[in-house]
Amino acid sequence: MDSVYYFILVPMVYVAFFIFIAGNILQIVKVIQRKRFAPPLKIYPEQKPSFLWAIYDAFLFPMVRRSNPILWFFLIGFHVCVFLLFLGHLELIGDFSVLQIIGHEIFIGRGFVGLGILIALLFFLFRRFASPVRQFSVPEDYLILMLLLLTAIFGSQMDWARTWYGYGELTVYEYRPYILSLISLSPDIGPVMDVGHSFMLVLHVFFANLLLMFFPFSKLVHSIFAVPLNMIRRGK
Repeated sequence: MDSVYYFILVPMVYVAFFIFIAGNILQIVKVIQRKRFAPPLKIYPEQKPSFLWAIYDAFLFPMVRRSNPILWFFLIGFHVCVFLLFLGHLELIGDFSVLQIIGHEIFIGRGFVGLGILIALLFFLFRRFASPVRQFSVPEDYLILMLLLLTAIFGSQMDWARTWYGYGELTVYEYRPYILSLISLSPDIGPVMDVGHSFMLVLHVFFANLLLMFFPFSKLVHSIFAVPLNMIRRGK
């Protein structure tokens, strides 16, 4: 079992990040090398500065808000929670001044941010079982949502084990040495193997690894191109 844990927590992490970075670079290069298409995708009157309007389109989903307010609510909630989790994960690397101002121990929201992500993902998943979304859903859509859901479930369980189940010893100081050892290319899984939640960490990292490897070759890659595409739609 220890060898399986080590494989998931060390070699698989390196492979996942390599595929994630290399795959995204490949996708960007492929887009750059494509011939310019015509006619343009411009669907809005040109507005300046177009870059700021493109950011507005990419992050606030105005078309979704007008056409489907309920979906828009869950999309906004999901992306806000993801951003907060990103801030929370930064504490696994170091004591950043911004996080000290916020004054939290992992993670922001005392477990409710993870719960918010799970609720949003369940909404995205179950809406695909109903018409008309079911008719144009493909297996990739369900795979993406399941990977996101499983990653979020086990990640949230680690935080809930600390804040809700009384595992007071599960703090950032157990996670940080492991993360820093990976960054310094001298991996050491000892610190995270000495606590009772190690199996949840392994499952969280396992599904996160799968998600990273799948990301560049899935619809998730749209997040990289969201702003440039919205600039095209606005006539840039």
